[in-house]
Amino acid sequence: MNIPSEYKYTKEHEWILVEGSTATIGITDFAASELGDIVFIDIDANLTSITGGEKFGTIEAVKTVSDLFAPCSGKVIEINSSLNASPETVNNEPYTNGWMIKIEIANTDELSGLLSADDYSKIIGH
Repeated sequence: MNIPSEYKYTKEHEWILVEGSTATIGITDFAASELGDIVFIDIDANLTSITGGEKFGTIEAVKTVSDLFAPCSGKVIEINSSLNASPETVNNEPYTNGWMIKIEIANTDELSGLLSADDYSKIIGH
């Protein structure tokens, strides 16, 4: 199970990679493997902002649909539109090409409530 140490995590299985005042967000390798074959990702193309802890979209696998939750608040600066044609990228490359959104972080204090790789690993039992 891949759990990159430079990322932060949520208990809902999202990851966030912070680079300065911007952040990239996706779901973890664990979440992708638990969901199984991902067939659709629904993030409103007109999404302009997200709020920490709130739903920002859904991810659909063959057998289930799960909500996507924002690890922190921010202004949406990019949505990974390539996932529309290739949602399985999330299964194959969850931490690289399978990212979902990029944001400009509104409040860096929210990041202190996120999990380290070690803490997330304990939660999922790995």
